[in-house]
Amino acid sequence: MTIRKDKSLSPQPLDSLPKSATGIEGLDEITQGGFPKGRPTLICGSAGCGKTLMAMEFLVNGIIAFNEPGVFMAFEETADELTTNVASLGFDLKQLTDQNKLKIDYVYVERSEIEETGEYDLEGLFIRLAYAIDSIGAKRVVLDTIESLFSGLSNPSILRAEIRRLFRFLKEKGVTTIITGERGDATLTRQGLEEYVSDCVILLDHRIINQISTRRLRIVKYRGTTHGTNEYPFLIDEEGISVLPVTSLGLDHEVSNKIISSGVEGLDEMLGMGGFYEGSTILITGTAGTAKTTFVSSFANKVCQENKRCLFFAFEESEKQLLRNMKQIGLNLEPHITKGLLKIHASRPTLHGLEMHLVTIHKLIKAFKPDVVIIDPMSNLISIGGINEVRGMLTRLIDFLKVNKITAMLTALTIPTGNSLELTEEGISSLVDTWILVRDVEGLGERNRGLFVIKARGMQHSNQVREFIITQQGINLLDVNIGPTGILTGSARLAYQMQQKQTAITKQNELEKKDRELARKRKILESSIDNMRTEFESLEEELRQISTAQQTASSTPDLTLAQPKKKAATPKKSKDT
Repeated sequence: MTIRKDKSLSPQPLDSLPKSATGIEGLDEITQGGFPKGRPTLICGSAGCGKTLMAMEFLVNGIIAFNEPGVFMAFEETADELTTNVASLGFDLKQLTDQNKLKIDYVYVERSEIEETGEYDLEGLFIRLAYAIDSIGAKRVVLDTIESLFSGLSNPSILRAEIRRLFRFLKEKGVTTIITGERGDATLTRQGLEEYVSDCVILLDHRIINQISTRRLRIVKYRGTTHGTNEYPFLIDEEGISVLPVTSLGLDHEVSNKIISSGVEGLDEMLGMGGFYEGSTILITGTAGTAKTTFVSSFANKVCQENKRCLFFAFEESEKQLLRNMKQIGLNLEPHITKGLLKIHASRPTLHGLEMHLVTIHKLIKAFKPDVVIIDPMSNLISIGGINEVRGMLTRLIDFLKVNKITAMLTALTIPTGNSLELTEEGISSLVDTWILVRDVEGLGERNRGLFVIKARGMQHSNQVREFIITQQGINLLDVNIGPTGILTGSARLAYQMQQKQTAITKQNELEKKDRELARKRKILESSIDNMRTEFESLEEELRQISTAQQTASSTPDLTLAQPKKKAATPKKSKDT
């Protein structure tokens, strides 16, 4: 009989290990709080991967952000060299030293300097380090690098004993320590022991992929806590180190019902809702010369006109070239840049690897805080990575933008016989919310441009292919003209419109002719009606007169009837009778 456990009733693990935040963007996230507090952390890697810089930034951030003084004990660089090297990152070590918050101690390792009673040990170093810690009340310590410290030890047994003693000493002092080490041939460090006695081990790697430099970070182990286990790209720039988690975020972000215009009136009509949902992702694909950049520039112009901020990543054109080209079609973007509403970041994809581009995008988004992000075109990234790598990078970017409620518009170049079309169809096309296809329509010896909304989630969009033209006032979507062979564009559309116009004129002439004939007949009819009315009125008048006469005659008395009747004369009788 199998007993099934209810996971909701099982105790959840609690991360109770005290940690010291590094203040390094992204690193505290993947370590879930920072390095183990009061314990040693080993940062190892090959030359030039950023070990010293990460350790120094850990100290400086601890002083500035967390008020934890620190000690930097260097075995290869002097205090002046370190101060000069990190000044380009904005770290003023001299000021922190003068404030008695930072102590830099350069130790030139010689066997004679730390040798006592004929045996090589670290007792003298412990005394020197303890004094530096106590003098400023340090909470953080950096030892850079440990190989220089043990270069004088040839006996492996003594070496192991001294390493363990050093780590035990640091734990007893209760300071959070970073120890840097060079990577060995078959081990993480040259001695191969430091990674075993350290509570946290971080491996830095500087590799070249397709002639592109990429730095990556991996947490090899972290005692007493959970942590990220993937390789994470990190960037070193004028602001220090930035680490970017590569895992995609969950699908639990908020959504908005607000609509943002595309900047093209006809396209807003096709979308049904008058534009795109805020926080959604829009993809515009098409072959070369189909005005993809013009569409995204129209969108950027509309966004800035509404006093919203837009971050434009251009991978094909310089900022000045983009501004000049768009100005010729009525899109003047320079005032938006002056007002601080538009920022154009132009660079070639080959400047960095894929992950470095992603880190750069994250940093600029964090600094500029845009409402809209435009990438034109994202398909150029395939030149520095495979389809799967580009797909993964863009997936993480889209998730990041959605979580931060940033509207994104991406463009991609499609080539029917190339891999870019596969990138669009099999890559992120299923992840975007709106997919717009712009294409060339050939016919009658000319090429015209058409637009089609392939999908628009949550919108009852148009299913028509609309021809559009680029004018001095921007993009203009034309009315749909359907002929016997389908959609008419270009000269065919003009000929059809002329024919329709001529047909309309002919119909109008026929209508006017019929109107004139009708008017003539109406006049004849009205004339006949007038004659009939006159005749009717004459008859009516005659009847009225007769009726009047009859009434008069009937009302006059008859005098012959009123006189009394006379007696008839009696004839006289004749004498003869």
